[in-house]
Amino acid sequence: MPKVKQARGAPRDVLTPAAGPSSDEQVAAMRGHVRADAQDRPGVYRWLSPDGEVVYVGKSKRVRSRLLSYFRCEPEEKGARIVRAAAAIEWEYQPSEFAALLHELRMIKRFRPRYNVTLKRDARHYSFIKVTRGPAPKLLVVRGAGSEDGGTYFGPYMGAYRIGEAVRELNDVLGLRDCAQDTKTHFSDQQELFQLTPRTPGCIRYEVKKCLGPCVAGCSSREYEAQLALARAFLDGTSDEPLEALRLKMDAASELLEFERAAHYRDKLRRLELLREQLSRLRFAVETLSFVYRVPGEEGDDRLYLIRRGRVRAECAAPRSRAEHANYRALVGEVFTPPERDTAQVATHEIDELLLLSSWFRRYPDQLAAVERPEDVLGRRLSRSA
Repeated sequence: MPKVKQARGAPRDVLTPAAGPSSDEQVAAMRGHVRADAQDRPGVYRWLSPDGEVVYVGKSKRVRSRLLSYFRCEPEEKGARIVRAAAAIEWEYQPSEFAALLHELRMIKRFRPRYNVTLKRDARHYSFIKVTRGPAPKLLVVRGAGSEDGGTYFGPYMGAYRIGEAVRELNDVLGLRDCAQDTKTHFSDQQELFQLTPRTPGCIRYEVKKCLGPCVAGCSSREYEAQLALARAFLDGTSDEPLEALRLKMDAASELLEFERAAHYRDKLRRLELLREQLSRLRFAVETLSFVYRVPGEEGDDRLYLIRRGRVRAECAAPRSRAEHANYRALVGEVFTPPERDTAQVATHEIDELLLLSSWFRRYPDQLAAVERPEDVLGRRLSRSA
């Protein structure tokens, strides 16, 4: 079996040509290899280019049938392009479809194959609020996350358009910028050697007092960071200050009999309240995905997955002996006993797995009947958050 090496420097989202298309003889040899040796069991497979690059990773409940289907694809289909780019196939069996799904995701994140352009994210359903890096961070609504950009992500949320509206209201209430990421900033407490001309704002939001103006020295870096901290606290569910600010403006307009203005603030308030409702449902959903999930496996290879806040923290074979049960209880204690902060913030490297588990239990809600609470395993109450 050839040694697998990941090609470096190739763009992740661009289909670059392989070292050379597979010949008819190579294609026939790969098909014969699958027919002779592959079995219809759950597993993960990899298509390899002539130089050993992993060009595609996939999973299936029936590996043999799935691999043979590639050789029946029409020339213009993606499956046929994968076959033409490959010179060899590798596969490994997994005890269940769930195990194959997890292993596939980890392999995709490890090798970044050029034909796995979507990284298997359920982008049609979920979006995130990203806090960018830099001297004046901004809030963005994105689908999925980059694993190396270092930004902070909150989510996942349903409905990118409505979330985008709520983020615009949050920006307006707190005075956060929404200009281009490469817009240069200049804070009032930032020293400057030469001041040749007065600074002018790049947009109208500063003039109408919807932005603090970090690009024109309209605020200090501390003032901007304080407002950004309020946005983070709101997204984490620990502060209602943006809501209270809008309520005060709405009540003030009502007292002045400015009913159109009051209705304007009421609509803004409602959009932020809808975001807050999603935040509450998110925390409940993530906390609900905290249990031990037992999955029956092929040939009796049952596995236990220790899932906490929507991520698999550990896994092991189902215990059979008294010693294995003791080790299992110790592992459950290690995973679930330490308190964790109740937050909507998600580490970038955990986002794909959170989406995978959310999608799995949404598709198969009856599987929640196969879970065991960690406190039942340990026989005592656990702290849920810190």
